[in-house]
Amino acid sequence: MQKELRVAAYAVCVRNGALLLARLTLRDGSRRWTLPGGGMDHGEDPYDTVIREVEEETGYAIEPTALLGVDSQRHAYPRRPGATADFQSLRIVYEAQVTGGELRHETDGSTDMAAWHPLEDVPALARVLLVDVGLTLWRERPVVGRAPGIPEPQPAPLQGK
Repeated sequence: MQKELRVAAYAVCVRNGALLLARLTLRDGSRRWTLPGGGMDHGEDPYDTVIREVEEETGYAIEPTALLGVDSQRHAYPRRPGATADFQSLRIVYEAQVTGGELRHETDGSTDMAAWHPLEDVPALARVLLVDVGLTLWRERPVVGRAPGIPEPQPAPLQGK
């Protein structure tokens, strides 16, 4: 079975009681809100990754102000016919503030929209688990950098060996 690791960096940007989110298009065509951010390029520092990715997805220039924590998820994904990948996503989560730019939507990327959402409206949004993880890290600021109270997802059963 093929093993894959993706390292990414994301930002929790809260301003005037609202959270900045980007709308992600999933493989099945559904859309879910996520924290702005994304995959780290080889040789890139995660700090630089979050700055670049937030600008690409939202149009905003940001300054990371705190490292909130790290989240790790593991899933099984189908690959070429008959093959499955054991995929791990390592997500570095920063708190950040907007320092410039103007809100805009990403074109030709994995997201199609960026918007501010009042914090009290976030629980009703169609969102990925990373939003809850990021908000928990932001609110609780655990010393160990792991979101307490967020159930640790169990990896999907891996088929074949």
